[in-house]
Amino acid sequence: MKPIEDIALDCIDLAKANRGRIKHALFRIFVVAIVALLLEIFLFNMNYFRSATYEPINLADRISLDANDTGTSNFGLGHSEQYKFTESKTAVDFYDLNKVVNNIHLDFDNSQPAQNLKVKISFTDAAHETYFSTTEYTFGVPEIDVSTYSEQSQYLFLESSGAIQNLRIEIVSDDARYPVVLNTVVINERQPFEFNGLRYFLTFAVLLLLYVFRPGSSIYRCRVKEHPRFSRACIVLATACEIFVLTAYLLLGSNQVGIATANYNSGSWDGHSIVNTYKVGGDNAQQYAELAKAMADGQLYLEVEPPQWLVDMDNPYDKGARDELQKQTGESYLFDVAYYEGHYYVYFGVLPVLLFYLPFYLLTGSSFPTAIGVLIACIMFVLGVTALMDRFARHHFKRVSLGLFLLLQMPLVACSGMLYLAKFPTFYSLPIAMALAFTVWGLYFWLHGRSTERAAGWYLAGSLCMALVVACRPQFLIFSLLAFPLFWRKFITEKHLFTKKGSKEFACLLAPYFVVAAGIMMYNRARFGSFFDFGANYNLTVNDMTQRGMNAGRLLPALFAYFLQTPTTTGVFPWLQPTTFDTTYLGQTIKEVTFGGILVCLPILWVLAFAKPILSYRIRERSTHTVASVVMTMLASALIVACLDAQMAGILQRYTADYSILMLIPSILLCFIANDALAPDRENDCRDVELKVGSPAVPKVLAHRLFLRVLGVLVFLSLLYATLVCFIPETGWYSDVYAWAYQDLIEMVEFWT
Repeated sequence: MKPIEDIALDCIDLAKANRGRIKHALFRIFVVAIVALLLEIFLFNMNYFRSATYEPINLADRISLDANDTGTSNFGLGHSEQYKFTESKTAVDFYDLNKVVNNIHLDFDNSQPAQNLKVKISFTDAAHETYFSTTEYTFGVPEIDVSTYSEQSQYLFLESSGAIQNLRIEIVSDDARYPVVLNTVVINERQPFEFNGLRYFLTFAVLLLLYVFRPGSSIYRCRVKEHPRFSRACIVLATACEIFVLTAYLLLGSNQVGIATANYNSGSWDGHSIVNTYKVGGDNAQQYAELAKAMADGQLYLEVEPPQWLVDMDNPYDKGARDELQKQTGESYLFDVAYYEGHYYVYFGVLPVLLFYLPFYLLTGSSFPTAIGVLIACIMFVLGVTALMDRFARHHFKRVSLGLFLLLQMPLVACSGMLYLAKFPTFYSLPIAMALAFTVWGLYFWLHGRSTERAAGWYLAGSLCMALVVACRPQFLIFSLLAFPLFWRKFITEKHLFTKKGSKEFACLLAPYFVVAAGIMMYNRARFGSFFDFGANYNLTVNDMTQRGMNAGRLLPALFAYFLQTPTTTGVFPWLQPTTFDTTYLGQTIKEVTFGGILVCLPILWVLAFAKPILSYRIRERSTHTVASVVMTMLASALIVACLDAQMAGILQRYTADYSILMLIPSILLCFIANDALAPDRENDCRDVELKVGSPAVPKVLAHRLFLRVLGVLVFLSLLYATLVCFIPETGWYSDVYAWAYQDLIEMVEFWT
């Protein structure tokens, strides 16, 4: 019988045996749904109730903007005109109102092209005879974003001192597209009720998670080793939910996805196919697609010809000189590609081309959509890292509960950097995501091989995955150091290597590395004349990589930014901002926006502060030290990878995915060890047990309950940070391309404004 059928039958049997408990659980879920509904109606729509008693006053007859007759009446307000903000007339003034103004409704015409506008409101009241603004000691009325698409954003609630005499409304956007059509302005308007389905679903999901993972939940008494099928079914369901959320989030940034249907990216739909692909991101973002075309024609350099001025340059890697010649000649060049002896090359790992782009091009003649490759890699990572964590929990620990497993699996997925790669699913993210996916599956296959008699095939598959990361992102080869703690005892200490079976297994561990290395070395030599030259130094980027070298002065600023920098916060959603960066390093620093060091921003990693006593306990309790060695190896590797990234490329947010997993997995293993040490025996592992005063079980039970409470807080804060980073406005993301729609997300969260 297939495993999936076993799980289904087991679930049916459990359902029959626990019918009462299931009814009780469904009732609790119903209660959570009702609470979420009440919050949506009464809290999130507070402005509807707040404005219910307002008496609206239409100011259309006092609008001093250019008007045109539409021939229709606007909402029965007794006029048939629209008004236009123009480049020469960006403000409208209302004098001598002498009325209490609770809110302003800027009723923009929704038939015009949608855009986000920066609006400045100025007024005089009992405390101000003139318009006031920000000074050295005060903060004036802030400029506010208003979307012509989002109705909720067009209601502005004012906080004045008594009646307002004069009121000024001004569009101060630098990039506003004029004319901006306005139907009317109404003060003290009643804001309509809006049931936001997405907000309700998210509220329900958050409340349900808080309820399920509360410290007293029975989910912490269901141990994965004692209920293998039921726990696996729950893990599969939770993982499926995570994949759904990840997919929905990636597809949200539709401008970067590169696929179109009749209802998705319809502006790029070809009109007859079920789905078609199209290019996104500009010319330099087509590197992998262009390499696939070149390979199909039997060459390794791109078919795009560099301009002659680039060929003639003494040093084509000097960006300032390149930009100057580009201005003089008017001929552009490809940015962020390797340039070598008159040809463009792709220095990024070649495996994405071989797996996705080349087969897709040969089959369809079209370019493979990079975002779909990122999505596939992200899904494979989620599946692989969950399988890897499950392997550790079931085979190396005694008392891991389903609740603890799921509680720790969420930050392992969300805080690994994978969400940020999904935020920008470009060819920069693809090799990192693929390397992560191959790495976790390689480790899983290795671990599976360690506990089976027929290990050779598992070792071969694991080593192949671990070796292939070189063709994605070479830094990830450092994960192969885990082979030492995983296999040293078996092959060296126990001398399994010197047996016939052991030598075969050892050969399976090594063979994929030699095969992949040979292929990569031949690929490098064919392009750059050297077995070991990947071409990164020939990159046409913001600095001359051929002269970059290694410099210890870069390390401290980078390590501070990567690990220790505190986040920059603000009072406006998403409450996080890019961090500031200062350095005393008197040289060029390559730096993109970052959002804080992971040791500060991911509280789940604070468990690492207790690594020494936790590992000491593990070493005392076990005759083998595999888990302790894995933890120490991964932590050392994280530091090495961060240093390599800083030296070779610089400080970039997406690079946190290179080393975050190297710190998250040790943190989770430490939590598993601590749980084994603190979890009470089965007879005391129940909230209904009344512990007697003086019982030796009391300290352990209380300590375990405190452990779960603290861990829950750390996980919540880590997930909150990782989620908020996903919604920070950035150039090229949804918030930049569809600012008018992003404003709807802000209004959904900031319901009180």
